[in-house]
Amino acid sequence: MATKKKKKAPDNTLARNKKAYFNYEILDKIECGIVLYGSEVKSMKAGKVSIKEAYCRFINNELYVTGMFVAEYMGSSRFTHDITRERKLLLHKRELRKLKQKCDIGKLTMVPLEIYKIKHLIKVKIGLAKGKREYEKRDAIKDREAKIDISRMMKKSNY
Repeated sequence: MATKKKKKAPDNTLARNKKAYFNYEILDKIECGIVLYGSEVKSMKAGKVSIKEAYCRFINNELYVTGMFVAEYMGSSRFTHDITRERKLLLHKRELRKLKQKCDIGKLTMVPLEIYKIKHLIKVKIGLAKGKREYEKRDAIKDREAKIDISRMMKKSNY
């Protein structure tokens, strides 16, 4: 009897900010919605989005993501969006107050970590982060290389 192959769940991730994990120590992660135009949604689903240089900031007690690049959608009409405009993030008031307090107390920043789809909605995962110093980044690289060397040695010893 042949067994059925299990289908993998589709990867709904549209963009990841890998550099944020290297440059920052992520203390907390929060999922939030984002206000987008239709052409931006289509462009994001096509994978034409970058959040490498993006960050979040408060403007009039509302949270906005700044520096996120969303390319123009080629099939759109004359009403296209601005590719680097500030986009509003959707959170409850109490969540916004908590984030603002945490950012004001410590020297923390908010960076978008990931953009993904859940059914027909696009969500942004933001991270409350503390910047790493240069020597902390070097230590992280040394630790990672040590783990790789150990795994290589373990593979050689098994054969």
